[in-house]
Amino acid sequence: MPPAWSLHPQLEKDTINIGDLPLSRVLVINDANYPWLLLVPRRAGAIEIVDLDEVAQAQLMTEIARVARALQDVTKPDKLNIAALGNVVPQLHVHIIARRRSDAAWPRPVWGAVPALAQDPQEVEAFIGDLRRKIWLS
Repeated sequence: MPPAWSLHPQLEKDTINIGDLPLSRVLVINDANYPWLLLVPRRAGAIEIVDLDEVAQAQLMTEIARVARALQDVTKPDKLNIAALGNVVPQLHVHIIARRRSDAAWPRPVWGAVPALAQDPQEVEAFIGDLRRKIWLS
């Protein structure tokens, strides 16, 4: 029996769960500085995209595009940043970040630019509701 998948404790601590797509869990990062989502493929032991088989790799790309389009529709950003780094958290996860020229880190990467800003509960709930509808999770 293959090992069970679980979300890395750091990702659990730093995010709000939006729901599950066929392959990936969709999460919102707890940082009001940026509209920032994560996709985490529910595959135990996956660290790199190449750790997924070709079918799962294709599914991940489909889910990245679906979630990126939804984030773009909801936030109308100047640019989307999409990256799979994993230097701090080894579990495979893909960042999808809506960037604006007016954001706290522009044009640099968001990591470590400024301290995380607490989310307003009502604003984040409205944001999640909009995303769920666009991603077809509602």
